Amino acid sequence: MRRSTPNCEAVAEAQRAFLTAIKALDRDALDARIAALEPFANEGRKSRLRAVIDARLDSVTVLFDSPYDPHNGGAVLRSCDAFGIQRLHVIERRQSFLASREVARGSERWVEALSYPSAVPAADALLAQGFELVATATDGDLLPEDLARIDRVAIVLGNERWGIHDELGDRCTRRVRVPMRGFVESLNVSVTAAILLSAATRGRAGDLTEVERSRLYLRALAFTLPRAPEILAARGFAPLPMPDTQVTEEPWRGRAAAASMERRR
Repeated sequence: MRRSTPNCEAVAEAQRAFLTAIKALDRDALDARIAALEPFANEGRKSRLRAVIDARLDSVTVLFDSPYDPHNGGAVLRSCDAFGIQRLHVIERRQSFLASREVARGSERWVEALSYPSAVPAADALLAQGFELVATATDGDLLPEDLARIDRVAIVLGNERWGIHDELGDRCTRRVRVPMRGFVESLNVSVTAAILLSAATRGRAGDLTEVERSRLYLRALAFTLPRAPEILAARGFAPLPMPDTQVTEEPWRGRAAAASMERRR
């Protein structure tokens, strides 16, 4: 495990000002900014962004207990984006949540990372939103496919070395395991996250509210359009505090184009 990986980002900290500004905009303000930017996006880009946003999920989330390795942080973020998870909750006990940009591949732009100083406020926030906290464990009573039948589920992942802290484990009502048949007793935390998210999201329709979809659409236009800040400023809008990150993939391109790019690497 390492904290010295180059090209890392303290994701929750980097996103905070931008997300606060976006969430302060009412529906009319969101629509006005979208109307200013949308003419500069081609139909393919708009269609791709809308399709991804319409499939986004609020009913499945992840609570990551004090992750250490930025590679794992980036991989869990990437899995959240891949399976349509809108929010990743992180307990930052001793250090900030770091994600390797090379591993995250731009997913730090699309997944909201929300941080907490300890388990109690994190668990309380999720329970207040109606989530059931399900801990990952090698002897869990649930199988991955059972997660799809939980209305609102928060998958709780532990620290790479120490696992889930007792104060958080005590707030979890059930535990889920990934069945294995080899000699190894556990998987890397990011692999576990991908397996469980694939199962938990299967068959679920996108469930963001209209205003949440508008926020994400504005966010996508602002991130992907060249000179978006200048366009908004020219129309008299206050600047958005854009995170100092780079988009490493073009999310409006189709899967075939993405696969073609991957083959050329």
